[in-house]
Amino acid sequence: MKVLLIGLSHKTAPVAIREQLSFSPTSLKSALTHFDTTHHQQAHLETVMEGVILSTCNRMEVYATVRDPLKGSRAIIDLLSRACDTPASIFAEHLYIMEDEHAIRHLFRVACGLDSMVLGEPQILGQITDAYEAALSQKAAGTVLSGLFRAAIHAGKRVRTETRISVNPASVSSVAAGLAQQLLGDLVGKRVALIGAGEMGTVAVRALIQRGVTDVTVVNRTYERAQILADTWGGKAATFQHLPRILATADVVIVATGAPHIILTYDLVEQAMAERADRPLFLIDIAVPRDIDPDVRRLPHVFLRDIDDLQSQVDDNVRERVSEIPLVERIVIEEVAQAVEWLMSLDVVSTITDLRSQIEEMRQRELDRLFNKLDLSERERELIATMSHRLVNKILHKPTLHLKHEAVHGNGAEYSSKVRQLFDLESTRKPSTLSADSAPTPEPQSLERIKPCQNLEF
Repeated sequence: MKVLLIGLSHKTAPVAIREQLSFSPTSLKSALTHFDTTHHQQAHLETVMEGVILSTCNRMEVYATVRDPLKGSRAIIDLLSRACDTPASIFAEHLYIMEDEHAIRHLFRVACGLDSMVLGEPQILGQITDAYEAALSQKAAGTVLSGLFRAAIHAGKRVRTETRISVNPASVSSVAAGLAQQLLGDLVGKRVALIGAGEMGTVAVRALIQRGVTDVTVVNRTYERAQILADTWGGKAATFQHLPRILATADVVIVATGAPHIILTYDLVEQAMAERADRPLFLIDIAVPRDIDPDVRRLPHVFLRDIDDLQSQVDDNVRERVSEIPLVERIVIEEVAQAVEWLMSLDVVSTITDLRSQIEEMRQRELDRLFNKLDLSERERELIATMSHRLVNKILHKPTLHLKHEAVHGNGAEYSSKVRQLFDLESTRKPSTLSADSAPTPEPQSLERIKPCQNLEF
């Protein structure tokens, strides 16, 4: 059994490709049914045993357990092509494929925010949790992926508790939203106006909404364009002729028009402030060239931040986050080592369980035979049963330790096979009742190698 990762991200694929391989909740549910751990007989996924699909704005990754990595890769890529209605030839060159420890390390680094577009961003941990729970609900995640995803989520929580990699905002939009909150306090009920429809302005508004803003007005040269964007947030639309009224009533104004000239002049802002009764106005100019006359800083109760102000704060925050990387990497190394050791031990878990079960049945049969022949008191029966139980444990203790030791060193499958043959365990083996919920998981406590899509033709 191999752990396999097939995916693409902002590092390997432009948004035009990523958006073609994105999953809605409905399409994700449909795709996960192909990994149903209770039905392995679908011909196209006969070599794939488990699967979890992580789909976000910046990445799409399939984590799976497979019998044959090459066949499993082909099957998963074919599934992605059909599920997303996109020919594999369009996205195959953007894929990365990893196996076993490299795949596990990548998962843990993603969970810890080391592989994100914004270093340390906290949202990815919730997205990984959602992906795992979605796979569980469709019975797509079994023993192995359940153990690995639980361990990765634990690692992500450790990083956010023990380091400062996620503390300070590291994007212009989040810094702008944070500054607005510092200036205005509680943002619930505050009015926000977005002038222009640029991407950075849109992201900044979204960051403010996440902090409690509900009143948003979108201002654009054309009312139709403003209305389309306003509908995204349930806001209002307006045109440039409404700017005096908007400046007089808004609490935060974000300007990002891309115009070649000043949009908010000194006189326009001064006129608006005369109607505000000393209420502060927070202006965010994230356009290049600038949309707001820098002289408005001289007006009382006007607080202006332009792209340079915001980027300077972002750079400071990013430097602090970068300084935390070595500590985060150490946590990843610790957690990956434990996860790999746990994974390798699975090679012998069923053998140890079957061996103990077989010998326990023998012990119980011999006790029954003995008790039927001898007239023993209840106390005597308990003493003999306890002695036999201890004897079995002592006999099996060292073989169990040796099996686990060999598993950690990569020899688990070989030694398990020998033990099963020596004790004829296959003939007495009972169906496994190990489930994702009952499976032992790793105890809580470097860039990944990326393999090209070798030998895969489309």
